[in-house]
Formats: sequence, structure tokens, C-alpha cells
Amino acid sequence: MKTFSEKLAELRRRESMSQEQLAEKLGVTRQSVSKWESGAAAPELGKLIALSDIFSVSVDYLVKDRMDEPEPPVAADRAAETVSSTARLEEQVEEISRFFRSWTWESKTRILGLPLVSLCFCFYPHMLRNRKTARGIIAIGNVAVGVVALGGFSAGVFSIGAFSVGAFALGALAFGLAALGPVAIGLLAFGPVAVGLWYAGGVAALGGKIAVGVAAVGETAVGYDAAGKHILRWGGGLTQGEVEGFLLQHHPNLWKPLLKLLSFFGTHIK
Repeated sequence: MKTFSEKLAELRRRESMSQEQLAEKLGVTRQSVSKWESGAAAPELGKLIALSDIFSVSVDYLVKDRMDEPEPPVAADRAAETVSSTARLEEQVEEISRFFRSWTWESKTRILGLPLVSLCFCFYPHMLRNRKTARGIIAIGNVAVGVVALGGFSAGVFSIGAFSVGAFALGALAFGLAALGPVAIGLLAFGPVAVGLWYAGGVAALGGKIAVGVAAVGETAVGYDAAGKHILRWGGGLTQGEVEGFLLQHHPNLWKPLLKLLSFFGTHIK
């Protein structure tokens, strides 16, 4: 049969614990632990209880010489440990699941109450019904609203997305003061299908003032098939100088960069 001192030393070594480490856990000196293990002294009841917790044995096992083996944990303890482990696992799985369903981040720097950068992504299509939106000076996400917005659905001063609305909009379907995309609608619009309240350039272009395209309709129209008050048909080909001269004839105050862009369309779209 083993004495308390022998059991204590054996349990400590089993846990690869030094006397100093055990003393620190118990709030006593290393000398006290050394005396307990040598049999020169015995711990008080409170320390015995603490030792039973540290080594997962009963107080009876520690103090009764007739009990040579640690008692196995009771079923209730095992059940409690299993429930606790399961709960922790469920929390971890839920945290990972939340990350893959959606992910958001905002910079700490704020301007006019808005984060400088806001990111918000939903990774599953059905999550879009939650309508989580990235909102910031620079906003990026499935749905983004900001001064500069990039996303599937975006709205901003500078907007890029599948569906974009902004002062300057670029997207598959773009609405803006200046719009560029397969379908572009705005005061100034460029794209395969372009509708401009003032100016339009594209394959099919409809412009209030000027339209340039394969099929162009506007007050001033340049294209292979053109209709309007002032018409210049592409015919066998046009030079950039011819298109510029025609546009300046009817719109002498046309902004030069816009003149270059429209004349480029008029020269190269066939």
C-alpha cells in the first residue's frame, strides 16, 4: 500500500509537473510540497481538495492508505465532459459556418461618420435576401454603396458592378451621368447598347444631341445606318478628321476630349 506522500510524488511525476509548478498552483512554497512528499508534513483539508482537483482523484484516494489506485471518474463527470466538448465543437462549427456564409470588415478610420473602407460579402446566393450592404467611402461587396463602390449591385460617385448606378458608372447594366457597359444609360453613354440624353456611342446608339454607332439616332448622327437632323453615314469608311470636322460643324463648342472619343467611335465602329 502507498502512503499519501508516495501517491503525491507519483501523481506529480505522472503529470510531468515540478514541485515548483505544483506549489504555484496551490499557492504554497516549494518547501511545503517537498515536506508533503517526504512525509515530514501533511496538507490541510483545503489543499487536499485542491490536490484532488488538480490530479482528478478523490480525497479518499489521497488520504486512505488502503486505496492504491485512483478512482475512475464517475459517469456524471464523463457525461458533463462530453456535453462540454460537444458544445465547444458546435460553437467552432457555427463560427466557421458564419464566416463562409458572410464576411464583413470595416476600417477604424471614419470620414463624415462613414468607414473609409467597408467590405461585405455573402458567399451563398440565398444569403443575399438578408441584404447585407457594404457602406463606406470605399465600399466593396455583393451590394455596395459608397463614394467608390464595387460590387454585384453598386451605387456611388464612382460605381463598378454587374448593376451599377453613379455619377460615373461601369457595369453590365450601367446608369449614370457618364455610363459605360454592354447596356449603358446616362447623359453620356458608351457601349454596345448606349442611350444618352446628350451623347451616345456604341453599336446601337441613341443620343439626344450626338449619336455615333453602327445604328445611330440623334440630332447629329454618325454611323453606317444613321438618322437625325444632321447625318454622316459611314459608307465606305470615314477618317477621324472627317468625323471631327462634321461634329464641330454642328457643335463648335464640343469639349475636345469628348470630340476625340466620339470621332474614335465614328471611325472604328463598323
